[in-house]
Amino acid sequence: MSESKKPVIRPLTSVDQEQWAGLWREYLGFYQSEVGEDVFAQTFEKLSQENYEAMFGFVAEIEGQLVGIVNCINHDHGWKLEQVVYLQDLYVSASARKLGVGQALIEAVYDYADQHKKANVYWMTRTSNETARSLYDRIGMQTDFIKYQR
Repeated sequence: MSESKKPVIRPLTSVDQEQWAGLWREYLGFYQSEVGEDVFAQTFEKLSQENYEAMFGFVAEIEGQLVGIVNCINHDHGWKLEQVVYLQDLYVSASARKLGVGQALIEAVYDYADQHKKANVYWMTRTSNETARSLYDRIGMQTDFIKYQR
């Protein structure tokens, strides 16, 4: 991979709002979901605040353009003394796939978890999301839990 195509992974900041929103809309579209503008504003504000401990985000940037995002939630866990990290949203733009961006974003979350003494990192995806699962199978461990919700 050429140096110009190597992603720079960094924390999400307030100047990223427009590009982050575009990528998050694409992510939500992939999952056939929508959220209101108030949710966009609140989520971005929380993810981009340096000292907001409940949520954080990273972005992947190539040549000045955001090409990937990861949105995470820190939370307590009833079986562990330390908090855990829920990697809620991970998205890489179509133009940047196969460049290692997704893996670099997940590894940034792993580094964050290690530095902040979190017990583990977990995430979910659709069983049909084979492209993402090929990455996840390499850098994570699939569990046998099934998600239910109301």
